[in-house]
Amino acid sequence: MRATTPPQAPGSPGTTASARKKWLVTFAVMSGSFLAVMDVSVVNVSMPHMMGNFGQTLSAITWVATSYSIAEMVMVSMAGWWSALMGRKRLYLVSFVLFTIGSILAGTAQTFTQMLCYRVIQGLGGGSLVPLSQAILRETYPPEEQGMAMAIFGMGVVLAPAMGPILGGWLTDNYGWPWVFYINIPVSIVGIVMFSAFVEDPPYLRRGIARVDWVGIALLIFGLIGMQVVLERGNENNWFHSSGITAGAIMTVLMLTAMVFWELRIKEPIINFRVLRNIPLSIGAGMGLLFGVVLFGTTFSLPQLTQRLLRYPAYQAGLVLLPRAITLFLAMPVVGWLYNYVDSRLLIAVGIGLTYLAFHQLAHLSLNVGFWNLVPIMLIMGAGLPCMFVTLSTASLSTVRREDMTAATSLYTLARRVGGNLGYALVATLVERYSIIHQAHLSTHINNLNSAYSSYYATLAARLSRQTGDPVAAQSKALALVDNLVNRQAAILAYNDLAWLFGIMFLATLPLLFFLPRRQRAQAASKPSQH
Repeated sequence: MRATTPPQAPGSPGTTASARKKWLVTFAVMSGSFLAVMDVSVVNVSMPHMMGNFGQTLSAITWVATSYSIAEMVMVSMAGWWSALMGRKRLYLVSFVLFTIGSILAGTAQTFTQMLCYRVIQGLGGGSLVPLSQAILRETYPPEEQGMAMAIFGMGVVLAPAMGPILGGWLTDNYGWPWVFYINIPVSIVGIVMFSAFVEDPPYLRRGIARVDWVGIALLIFGLIGMQVVLERGNENNWFHSSGITAGAIMTVLMLTAMVFWELRIKEPIINFRVLRNIPLSIGAGMGLLFGVVLFGTTFSLPQLTQRLLRYPAYQAGLVLLPRAITLFLAMPVVGWLYNYVDSRLLIAVGIGLTYLAFHQLAHLSLNVGFWNLVPIMLIMGAGLPCMFVTLSTASLSTVRREDMTAATSLYTLARRVGGNLGYALVATLVERYSIIHQAHLSTHINNLNSAYSSYYATLAARLSRQTGDPVAAQSKALALVDNLVNRQAAILAYNDLAWLFGIMFLATLPLLFFLPRRQRAQAASKPSQH
């Protein structure tokens, strides 16, 4: 019988690339994951333009984002299974090509139905790119550079949602909404060519599927569709006061619960939940879910706040996130370097503290806030998020067996994506609910017994009367202006409450840090066993 070479650990000389090839592989895989993540948020600022083009309501047009998210999450969940079926390199290339075709078609869509179909194609292509990129980078870099590998990965998947509204707003304002899709094409072509030339499958990856888990696939698809529909439509239907939303939530919980139990009992599951027996991975996935809530939640809420209350155009609203994006880009490699010298738990704690400080500042905004008032807050958040993301990604996956790496990165990515969808739902729901509460409270002070209100109203009515020459109309208009001011003040207070809640959620994760491994243990776990 022919002798076989003993398997090597990730990062050993037999599996890591040369310095030149390492960077070529990095650019190839990050081009795909960056585009896939960016396309979650890049369409947000373009939706008002699409509404007019397709003749749809605001509620309906959100399906442009929803259809992509559902398809993407299905493929994120199944990335490990598809990798075993097709081979990882082939899966990545097919996914990248499918994503590119979906981008071209979406830009040419003439009807709303076409747009939704093309976004599903785009999502099916983009879903696998992120977890596969993370797994490939971990194998390309040696153990002492794992922090830097996750920093580079983070520069893509964390920077992308921050850049999405900026790029999308600029393209929409200057060239029209189809260009938020066309911009993907040149980057995709370069990425496909480079990936095909420089990336190879390692020999230890499992290949072949004996039996297709159709039950698991059906439960996954219907469970994720149900979850997305409930999250997207819950707020506008008053959540569980709606029998449809209640039934959808119950069915979603039943299907996803059944899927977990089913996947744990069969031999070749489409989602390998068994890897969650690894405690650091489980803790990291849980914290990653919260990270997704906050990152995608603020990516959605801040442009919404500036457009709705401060009257910013789409491009300027996206620019609010630019300081955070710049700091993220600069801080990621620094944190990756620090990972080799500082306890990972301390780095994450620093990140949590800085992020909480940023949210504390966001919880004290007023209607007089200007662009330059938001810049230092975004800089602080941009410095804090990399400390958490880079270190958490590296520490969570540091004790995972290399054979399970694709399955582990799929679950880790899925947790962050589900968190992002929860973030969108939380922002939409809580801003509306908090606004109603604050509006009711503020309205109690709008009466003639309040001297400040009486003086303001009298001055405003007199000024309008001089302008219009109609005292009766001036009084009605003054009341309308007061009502508008109360509504805007209630809205800014609601956004403040949301920021306070996000900050508290971050602080609540501090006790979980004790379950994460130290850096020394993580490196030891990645070394090949001596037997």
